[in-house]
Amino acid sequence: MAAPLLLSVKDAAVRYGTVSIFEKLSFNIHEGSRIALVGRNGAGKSTLMNIITGQKDLDAGDRWEELGVSIGYLKQDIVAVEGEKVFDYIFAEIKEDEKELYAYKVDIVTEALRINPTALMTTLSGGQLRRAGLARALVEEPDILLLDEPTNHLDLEIIEWLEVYLKGYRGTLVCISHDRTFLANISNQIFWLDRGTIRVCPKGFGDFDEWSEMILDQEDRELKNRKQNVMQEVAWASRGVQGRRKRNIRRLEQMREMRDKLKSDQIAYNKSVTKIRATVADSIEHSSKIVAEFYNVYKSFEHEGKTTNILDKFSIRIQRGDRIGILGKNGSGKSTFLKMLIGELEPDQGRVKRRKELEFSYFDQNRSDLKLDETLRKTLSPSGGDYIDVLGKERHVCGYLKDFLFDPGRAQDLVSSLSGGQKNRLMLAKILANPKTCLILDEPTNDLDIDTLDMLEDILSQYKGTLIVVSHDRDFLDQTVAKILAFEGNGKVETHIGGYSDYLAATTKSGDAKGGAKGAKKSNKPVQKNEEGDAQHAPVAQKLTYKLEHELKKLPEKIKKIEGKVAEYNTQLSDADFYQRDPDGFHEISKKLADDQNRIERYEMRWLEIMEMKEGA
Repeated sequence: MAAPLLLSVKDAAVRYGTVSIFEKLSFNIHEGSRIALVGRNGAGKSTLMNIITGQKDLDAGDRWEELGVSIGYLKQDIVAVEGEKVFDYIFAEIKEDEKELYAYKVDIVTEALRINPTALMTTLSGGQLRRAGLARALVEEPDILLLDEPTNHLDLEIIEWLEVYLKGYRGTLVCISHDRTFLANISNQIFWLDRGTIRVCPKGFGDFDEWSEMILDQEDRELKNRKQNVMQEVAWASRGVQGRRKRNIRRLEQMREMRDKLKSDQIAYNKSVTKIRATVADSIEHSSKIVAEFYNVYKSFEHEGKTTNILDKFSIRIQRGDRIGILGKNGSGKSTFLKMLIGELEPDQGRVKRRKELEFSYFDQNRSDLKLDETLRKTLSPSGGDYIDVLGKERHVCGYLKDFLFDPGRAQDLVSSLSGGQKNRLMLAKILANPKTCLILDEPTNDLDIDTLDMLEDILSQYKGTLIVVSHDRDFLDQTVAKILAFEGNGKVETHIGGYSDYLAATTKSGDAKGGAKGAKKSNKPVQKNEEGDAQHAPVAQKLTYKLEHELKKLPEKIKKIEGKVAEYNTQLSDADFYQRDPDGFHEISKKLADDQNRIERYEMRWLEIMEMKEGA
């Protein structure tokens, strides 16, 4: 039985002046949905959020919502009001007679997000304002909760807390985020905003790559079939239309319409699958193996009579080609470390030695190098002119902007007109034109779309210099770094080899070792699941029971039967006209295919597990 419908939009059109954002846009939001809203920067994700809230009027179409449904929205920009305290801001949308009921929740959420409820909103940093906005959205507990980049400016500990909180959230979620791991952990449905329409996947974000590739492959096959049909019609027309028969003239008109529509759709498809193109230098000049060394460095700050230790007897040697990921709580010393590395700060005690000729390229999360009153052209070519130096070669500014998915016609637009993600893309374009021997990226993933993240990961994999990345994006760290510096607070910094997953495994193992005495009675056997999804311990050497023998015998039959179904589904999905003819049927078959493929994998793992038990016995 389908979950109750909370909100529906049908055949909607949204235009800004003469620019059309959406035409014939339709979607439904049901109770209990956990929707990952994905799409490129500028695709209209924020506009869609405003359609859901009702703040954006439709130029055509219908919007319906269930009577009494409440909608909360965490926006990217929070405006602080003079004299307003965090506590009052959080309670702004709560009815007066209900505030006492929600007071306990304010304490829970503000403590978890590490914000002071008695602080003035005007005294908070940008990151703290975002956390106050998130606290307000969570405390309101609306029926539909809209989150726009909720993980920005949060450290990993808070992100993991937020994941757990949202999994237990009773309402419906719609979330925009660049954080793949976060989206995969909280979502059970995908809204893919692509070329002004929404494609819906009935599974979570963890299946997005495979599903979207299948959709695009289907569209590519359809375009090729249409192209073949158009070529046949053009060949007919080239032989000449005999007489002025009405049916021949009409066929000629249809051929031209088909050709024009195919051309338009092919251009849109090519634009959708186009990736950001950027390259890095094949080699970077080096003169020393050592980039920088910290010797027994001590650094602290005084605030309101309280001393905060940032680094305490900290020592590290950074060598040429190192790929270091930095993580830790806000205020734990990550930015201080970077500023000492590039020479903007000096230690209170100890010594920082840097290679004299070392040059840095620095991506600042506050985008301080971007001047809002300058044009995109001026940003990339400060001295003027139409050409810029990119890795030793002259490139036209408009062509280089196009590489980063900017419309060349926007070259004269002001930086202030760009979205947050577009500003980050412009910063990357500027830095990657000529990256120095040491590349420092401070929270580079904020506000980026998935395509830009893929591009950035690819570029960093080719980069030959020394890379230092500050990020809370777990998947991004796994893909780009080989060493983790974990700032634990109170001057403590720990080093771990590998990416984030390796760091997590090491810290978990360390925690288990420390808690071993307390947990001595607890089983240490790894837990696995059987084909029904029930937890069970890993197999041990023993004679198989009759039940296990029977299961082992039946599993190959089950696998073969499901493989037959999978083959049938693949045959149906290979029909180029299937999606256009029956979109709902296409999505239903796609869901069944994914479910049965997962079932086959579970059965195969179960078969191997029982075989290991049998061989062990």
